[in-house]
Formats: sequence, structure tokens, C-alpha cells
Amino acid sequence: MTVPETLRRPALRPLWQAVHDRLSSGRAVSRVRVGPLDDAQRSAIADLLGLDRLPDTVFAVSLSKLDAALTEAGTDLPTVLAAVIGPIGDRAAERERAKAERAALWSWLENHPEVQRQPALRTWAQHVRQAGLVQASVERTREVLSAALTVLNRLPAEGQPLPALAGEAVGDPHALDDGTRLGNLVLRALAEIFAAELPVTALDKRMLWERAGIAADELSSVVLATGLRLCGKGVACEVAWMCADAGQAAALTLAQLRATAWTAAPVRVRVVENPSILAMALRRFGAACPPLVCTSGWPNTAVMTLLRRLSDLGAELLYHGDFDGEGLRIAAYVMDKTGARPWRMSTTDYRRGLRMDISGPAPGRLTEAPWDTDLARTISEHGQSLVEEHVAEDLLGDLQEATSN
Repeated sequence: MTVPETLRRPALRPLWQAVHDRLSSGRAVSRVRVGPLDDAQRSAIADLLGLDRLPDTVFAVSLSKLDAALTEAGTDLPTVLAAVIGPIGDRAAERERAKAERAALWSWLENHPEVQRQPALRTWAQHVRQAGLVQASVERTREVLSAALTVLNRLPAEGQPLPALAGEAVGDPHALDDGTRLGNLVLRALAEIFAAELPVTALDKRMLWERAGIAADELSSVVLATGLRLCGKGVACEVAWMCADAGQAAALTLAQLRATAWTAAPVRVRVVENPSILAMALRRFGAACPPLVCTSGWPNTAVMTLLRRLSDLGAELLYHGDFDGEGLRIAAYVMDKTGARPWRMSTTDYRRGLRMDISGPAPGRLTEAPWDTDLARTISEHGQSLVEEHVAEDLLGDLQEATSN
């Protein structure tokens, strides 16, 4: 069906544009308001509709009358609008489609395995959602978030420079540079994981990156361990073995760990958060102390390097920490990044510890424990933390059993 040239004249364009806009809304339309119109436009509309006088400068046209006039001219409204303005859209459907796409994006983020493994990232996901879409695009937002989650999955690093990590993770050495969208996203996520303030200065940012294992100092990054009789070639194996035989703790630097090639590891290694537990174990068991590694709070690069290598060699890692907000976040982080399993870290263990009638401080900000969905809620209800030292006898009892096997 063709469109006569008389219907394409400029004076009728305001009419076609107004009708096109209303029909593209996706809603039922019977009349369309047009205007303000100049005299030429009013005259063109009067001629089209066969009016006996010029319409007002703002005129409500009946679509049924417009359809009748176009039928008489040998065409129809959709054909005219498509030819003069363009295809008729459906903004209502487009809005619903865009809404569904945004909902799917945020659901994907909230349920992403990296977020599920580290519940502290749920707050980060909420911040991301509140910030809205990147460049108003769902696709672009998913790309950026996928890159951020890929980087987070690779952390903690083992002392690589930031450009090296960026190149390995997303193929661009400058993707995590200061001020980049991706760098800011990952730093905000790390702030949530470590319960730290959002970094503002260059020093704060560098310190947060270092906590995640970026360009760590090979000498000051140290892990405490005892009972580790490691098979392999290198200084870390020799130091760990000598200290284990002497009933002493080994302080292994990142440099020593990197300079060592291991061939075998203990079948089971227990991991604790506080050095005091390590000291108690050494006093009780001496040279017979089972393999025990201490994170000393948030694990540094040396700690994570040792635990990952033990895990890679087939060691079963069992983790215990404080029952408070930070303790749960540390536990979730260590378990996620090393494959460790919880050791006396259940709701039942927490309640048992409280029955010892020991009053602890408030637990602070709590996030969910992925290994026990009731744990954070139970701690919150009691409003009381439970530190490792208060359950030391239970932990040492497990170590005693290990020495007997």
C-alpha cells in the first residue's frame, strides 16, 4: 500500500508525530491531542479530515475519523506512520522488557557463586544495584560486574603486581588502575569483605590491595605454623620440619614459601585464627603437636599461599575462628579461597561455648555464615561473641585425639 505525496507534506508531520507517539505508548488510544499548530498545519489537517473550518491551534483528533480519511485516500494509518515517521513501537512492552532484564541482572548478581560464598559481598551487591546501570545498559553492567567477580575470584593474589593480576583476570593490565570503574568496584567489594572503610587516599587503596595479596612484601608477610613436616626441597620445608621436631612454631615468610617446592603434605591440617591457640597447643604437645596453621586474624599473603599449597597437595584443611562478625567473615573468606571446612564452627558449638558462662563482648556487624545458615542469627539473638580462647579446651581435645591416631 502506497502513501500519497499529499500525506507526506511537512504541514502534516506534527499530526503524524503526535499520533505515532501515542500509539507507541502501548496503550489503547481513541483521540490524540496535536499542537500548538500554525495556520499552514491547521489548514492541512482541515483538508485531510474534510473539516468545514480550521481546527484550534491545539486540536484533539479522533482516530476513527483519521482512519476514515486515510481509507478514502487509499491507504491506512500504520502505513502512513511507518512511511513518514517510522515503525510504531510499544513503549509499555519495552518498559516491561527492560524492567525484566534489570531484575534478571540483579538476581544474577545476588545469586552469583562468589557472592553466595562470601556473604559480606551481599552489601556490595546492594550498593552496586543502588548505583544503577553502567551507561544505562544491562549488557554493559553485566560485563563490568562479571569482570569484577572474576578478579575477586582470583583474590587473594600471591604477591603479583596489580597490572599482572588485571592482565591475567580480564586481559587488560590497566583495568584495575586507580580511578577505573572496575578498580573502584573491586576496592568497594574488598572493603566489604575486610569490614574496612571505603578507601579514599592512594595510601588507603594500596593498603587494601595489599591485604588482598597484591604486591605483598615477601619478608614482612609471615605465617605461623607448627607440626608441619613438609616433604619437598627448599628452605620452608627445612625450617618447618626443624621447628616441628623442636616443638616450636615456624615463622615462614612469603619469600621462603616461594623458594620451596613441595612434594607432599600432611593428610589433615587444622587452621586457627588466633596465635594464642597455637601457643597453647605447643605448650601441651610440644614436638608431638599435630599440623596447625594460624591466620593471625585476617590472613595475609603468606598464610593464603601456604594453605592453598597444602590444599593443592591433598591436605584436608579444617578451620576454626572467633564467633563474632569479623570472625565469621574471616572464616567464610578462608573456606572460600582454600577449600577448608569448618571445625567446631556450628550453631551447636557456639551455644555449647556460651554454656561455659563466659561473658563476651558484642559481636559487631554480622554477616551470614555460608556453612551454617542459623549461626549469624543465633549470635545476633544472644548479642555475645565467643572467642577461640574460651573454647580452647575443645580444640586441644581434638588435637589430642589426632596425636593418638
